[in-house]
Amino acid sequence: MTMSEIATQDRRRRARAQTALGDALKQGVLLIASFVALVPTFYMIMTALKSEEEYAIDKLGLPDAPILDNFRAVLVDSPFLAWMLNSFILVVGSVALSIVVSCLAAYAIARMEFKGRETLLALSTSLMAVPPVVMIVPLFVLYTQLDLISTYQGAIIIYAGLITPFSVYLLTTFFRTVPKELFESAKLDGAGDLLILWKIVLPLSLPALVTLVVVNSLYVWNDLLIAIIFLQEDAKRTLMAGISVFQGRYNNQVPLTMAGMVIASAPMFILYIAFQKHFIRGLMAGAIK
Repeated sequence: MTMSEIATQDRRRRARAQTALGDALKQGVLLIASFVALVPTFYMIMTALKSEEEYAIDKLGLPDAPILDNFRAVLVDSPFLAWMLNSFILVVGSVALSIVVSCLAAYAIARMEFKGRETLLALSTSLMAVPPVVMIVPLFVLYTQLDLISTYQGAIIIYAGLITPFSVYLLTTFFRTVPKELFESAKLDGAGDLLILWKIVLPLSLPALVTLVVVNSLYVWNDLLIAIIFLQEDAKRTLMAGISVFQGRYNNQVPLTMAGMVIASAPMFILYIAFQKHFIRGLMAGAIK
């Protein structure tokens, strides 16, 4: 073996060692980040399974005898289920309305030729940078005049307006990755734009649609500002608004409060787990053409 071959092999070994070290560092960073992210959730669940006496003795340890009394008290002795139903109504209504509007708008911007479509997309995208708090006063004045305060439809319209700009941006990016040959073939067969959208584009866009459903549902479910201001009746109180009241009422009963937090987090956690595969594909869709 010549000296040049020995040097080449040495360089390859060092390159492999550097690659292995880099991979190990990346995995270590990811493990640490995962641990940091999961610790609060683990603490919340473990605390919810403790009694008040056990929590007072040991706040950080594991429960000696896990109990479910805190969950029963949250579900039976408080209007938690009614709050969850209100949040569910807002999530379903606003996400469905946003998906319909976003699909139509994104298809028009991505596949229909008209003057100013890129400007329209830019304006829609720029709305994502506008914080909702700056629109509270004018919206409240308008809703007072229209008698939409403390109504489901009023809150649904606001939430749909807040989540639609991101939805239009993501769907436009995704629709542009659909091969043009599919559109041309469908139009040769006599299909109109609405039929093409329904029969061709939407089935191919399932990952992007699932991503929007998960992300937008999480946003509406966790929102507090709009719910407090525009849903002032106790009967229309959402889960997050109810939790703020619940936490203030049971401030000294930490296990009970943590049980409420676990129940509030469960629906969105189940939604994410159920559609995790499509969610990840949807986030990556459109990034690579």
